[in-house]
Amino acid sequence: MVPGNDDVGTGAAGTAATADDRFEGIEHSSDFAAVPDAFQRLWTPHRLVYIQDGQQPDESDCPFCRAPEMTDEKALIVARGKHAYVLLNLFPYNSGHLLVCPYRHIATYDEATPEEVAEIGSLTQVAMRVLTEVSHCDGFNIGMNQGRVAGAGIAEHLHQHIVPRWALDSNFFPIIARTKAVPRLLGEVRREVADGWPKDEN
Repeated sequence: MVPGNDDVGTGAAGTAATADDRFEGIEHSSDFAAVPDAFQRLWTPHRLVYIQDGQQPDESDCPFCRAPEMTDEKALIVARGKHAYVLLNLFPYNSGHLLVCPYRHIATYDEATPEEVAEIGSLTQVAMRVLTEVSHCDGFNIGMNQGRVAGAGIAEHLHQHIVPRWALDSNFFPIIARTKAVPRLLGEVRREVADGWPKDEN
């Protein structure tokens, strides 16, 4: 229940306190020394830990260097090329969230060779076609976060995100409840995408 003028609570000393008493000393935003605008704010201070500390692994324990050494099923790999490979994101934004990684341990896009750039691009195109076919998505977010300051989860190994999007996939869960609803199991999605990948593209 949202406190109102008629709500009565109990203070620390056990005495009755009105809502106005409980919020005494809290400034109203209309009195701030700033120009108001039309935006409402959702404060998410819990993200400060991620922003400040990040989730960077030790350089000798890069998951994108280790993944190609495993089986496709264990590493969630859906396709392997000559210079790069495609795998599912272990912490997906949506079902079918893929990553395209070069085999070489390089940090930024400008370090990639022309061959790596070409194959990352071609694998991205195939991934879009396959995801459209098997998941019937309505669009994509595609991009690379370059460096820790830009939010790269694994900053030392280049990877491109391919996130399938649907018209109704956004809701209050991620910000309000700090929860992302992902309705498909990773192994199930990996098999579906791998089975849908053109055999002549590997």
